[in-house]
Amino acid sequence: MAEIVIVDSKRSAGELVAASVRRLIEAKADTVLGLATGSTPLPVYAALAESFRRNPLDVSGVRGFALDEYVGLARGHFESYREVISREVIQPLGLTPNRIHVPNGAAETLQGAGADYERSIEAAGGVDLQLLGIGRTGHLGFNEPGSSFASLTRVKTLAPASRADNARFFATPEEVPRHCITQGLGTIRRARHLVLLAFGAEKASAIAAAVEGPVTASQPGSAIQLHEHVTVVLDEEAAAELANLDFYRYSWANKPAWQGI
Repeated sequence: MAEIVIVDSKRSAGELVAASVRRLIEAKADTVLGLATGSTPLPVYAALAESFRRNPLDVSGVRGFALDEYVGLARGHFESYREVISREVIQPLGLTPNRIHVPNGAAETLQGAGADYERSIEAAGGVDLQLLGIGRTGHLGFNEPGSSFASLTRVKTLAPASRADNARFFATPEEVPRHCITQGLGTIRRARHLVLLAFGAEKASAIAAAVEGPVTASQPGSAIQLHEHVTVVLDEEAAAELANLDFYRYSWANKPAWQGI
C-alpha cells in the first residue's frame, strides 16, 4: 500500500520531498532521479535549490531521466521538455547537463527513440527515485487511460483533455503537439521509489482512483498500487475524496521519524 502524506501547502510538500532527495544524494553520489515536468514538481525543485544554496552539496554525479517529451517541436523550443528541464532543474540545481536525459522527440529518429531511452535507463542502473504528477484523467507521464501496465517508453497520441490541460503553455491550443514520447507504466514501475505529488481539488478524483480504486488500465495512476515503495504527497484539497483519510493521517503521525518517506 502507498504511504499517503497530507501537507498544508505546496511549499511543505516540496520541502518534505526535497529533504528525502537530498538524503539520497548524500548516501549515493551518482543517484539516478526520474524527473517530472509541469507545475506539480516545481515546489520540490525550488526547495532543493534552496537547500543547496544554504548547505552546498556536490551534485556533479547525479543523473536524471525525464518522463516524457513532445514529438516534433523544433530544437530549442521554449516548451520542449528538454528546455523545461534545463531551466527548471539543471540550472537551478547545478546538475551536470550531459548526465540529464530527455526522450528524443525528433521525427527523423522517432522509431528507435523509445528503445534507445530504455537502454539508457538500464545502463544507468535504473531510477532510484521517480517524481510523478497525475493528470485529471489519471495519467502518469503521458500514459493515457488504456495504457498497459507493462508498457515501456514509446510514442503515444495525446488525449484531447491532456492537450487542453497543456494549452496554457502555448500561444494557441492548436500549437500543442498531438504526439509525445513517454516512459511507459512498466518503465515507471521499475524505479525503486515512486513519489507522486498532487495539489488542488481538480486532482482529487484521480488521486482517489489511483490510491483506493481498482487496479485498472482505465486509471493509469492505479499502477502505483503494484509498487512496493510509493509515497503520495497531497494537499488537503487533493486528498478530499480519499475514504481512509483518517487512517492515513494517523499512520503518518505515528511513523518513526528515522524511516523518512
